[in-house]
Amino acid sequence: LRLTNRYFMNKWPDAGKTIFTNIERPSNIWTRAVYYEGLMALYQTDKQQAYYDYALQWGEKHKWGLRGGIKTRNADNQCCGQTYIDMYLLDNKQHPERVRDIKASIDSMMSASKIDDWSWVDALQMGMPVFVKLGNLYNDTSYFRRMYEMYAFTKYKHGGKGLFNQTEKLWWRDKDFVPPYKEPNGDDCYWSRGNGWVVAALAKTLEALPKTDPHYNEYLQDFKDMCAALLPLQRTDGYWNVSLNDPGHFGGKEVSGTSLFIYGFAWGINNGILDKQTYKPAIAKAWNAMSKEAVHPNGKLGYVQGTGKEPKDGQPVNYDSTPDFEDYGLGCFLLAGTEIYKLK
Repeated sequence: LRLTNRYFMNKWPDAGKTIFTNIERPSNIWTRAVYYEGLMALYQTDKQQAYYDYALQWGEKHKWGLRGGIKTRNADNQCCGQTYIDMYLLDNKQHPERVRDIKASIDSMMSASKIDDWSWVDALQMGMPVFVKLGNLYNDTSYFRRMYEMYAFTKYKHGGKGLFNQTEKLWWRDKDFVPPYKEPNGDDCYWSRGNGWVVAALAKTLEALPKTDPHYNEYLQDFKDMCAALLPLQRTDGYWNVSLNDPGHFGGKEVSGTSLFIYGFAWGINNGILDKQTYKPAIAKAWNAMSKEAVHPNGKLGYVQGTGKEPKDGQPVNYDSTPDFEDYGLGCFLLAGTEIYKLK
């Protein structure tokens, strides 16, 4: 974890530097925000001042603001708020400017009745933890209520019948993949990282949401059902395919989805939700494979699928390939590793 994180911090010493791929983007977009989620998790386990300073620099260089400003409703733009809130709490709520814009953005959403914003499952991981953190921070359950309304719309309504397959307990990434869409082998398309985002969203939500919340048990059941569905889909080498049910469609080792799944498994064990004997072997197999086969000697991560929404995107994925953004894959890897570190 230290090696991979050091590689990234050394490569990006200026936390405010814009990211240039096909276009130039500010560095508080979702890809970098996911990295900082991982960094915050690492800091909780390995309290190095450099980690705190790096997150502080990131927030300050963006003036604790959001891409698109406070009127944005896009969860990708709000993901940075997870770290902003964490940094506010780390300093005993001494710096209200850190949460000003993220609170204003979510409050602006809640002032309207629109609840269909999360039309792609990645948004659950980007947005749900922000709502939970704000609800706890301000002791205001209206954030929890609105979060559930939006989650339920994604689960039951988007794409015509919802993006969650109630039978297979996996998620279609967005309306484009709801049947009749099929993979080349004739099966449904369940994108690995997309389902990984939901696993992470549910773990983070359950960790912080009061158990008295009326929808806690639904989130819990969805989390347990997903983990049970994912477990038998693990490859013999420890990874999961980018297309969970079609190993022939760009099959192969992939780190981001695999990391998110074992992050969820480890979190479930650590919180008494998942059976240790059932899930720990899968965690060990995946973590050992990634740490031995995907991590370069200098800390770069291989086998990370680039951005996109389906198996063919961001290909090829191999040991030497570099995704269009190197940050979110590391964030997923740090989330997994720090949670595994807590396993007894």
